[in-house]
Amino acid sequence: MRVHIGGDHAAYEMGRALVQWLGDEGYDVVDHGATTYDAVDDYPVFVLRAAQGVAQDPGSLGIVLGGSGNGEQMAANKVEGIRAALCYTPELAQLARQHNDAQVISIGGRFTTIDEAKAMVKVFLETPFSGEPRHQRRLDMVSAYEKDGSLPPEG
Repeated sequence: MRVHIGGDHAAYEMGRALVQWLGDEGYDVVDHGATTYDAVDDYPVFVLRAAQGVAQDPGSLGIVLGGSGNGEQMAANKVEGIRAALCYTPELAQLARQHNDAQVISIGGRFTTIDEAKAMVKVFLETPFSGEPRHQRRLDMVSAYEKDGSLPPEG
C-alpha cells in the first residue's frame, strides 16, 4: 500500500520516524516533507501535497502531522474528496476508517509520542471501511452536500 505523509516542524521528528518505520514495515512511502527542520515552515505546504497525493492515488492512504493536528486536519479536508480525521488514540483511528472511510489520519506531534503515533497509524492502515449501509448513507449525505449543497431531509 502506498502511504502519503506530510507535516511541519512541530512534528518533524515524528515524521522522520514514521517515514523510516513505514518503509521498514513494507509500505511504499511518498514523503511530501518536511525533509529538513525549519522552525518557521508552514504546514499547508506539506499537508496539502500529502492529501492531494492521496486524492490522486486511488487505494492509498495518508498521514498529516503538526503541532496539534487540528490545522493539518482542516487543511487536508479542503482537498476535494478527502476525509481526514484527527486522532489521538488507536480506537479513534480504527473508527475513522471503519465508520467514516477516512483516507487521511492527522496526528499532533506535541500531544503524541512516536510510539503512540505508530500504534495509531498501524491501526489506521490495517482497518478497512466497514461498508455498512448506515455508514455509507452518511458519507453519501456529506458527498452530496459537497457536490451541490443539498441537505438531507430533516427527521
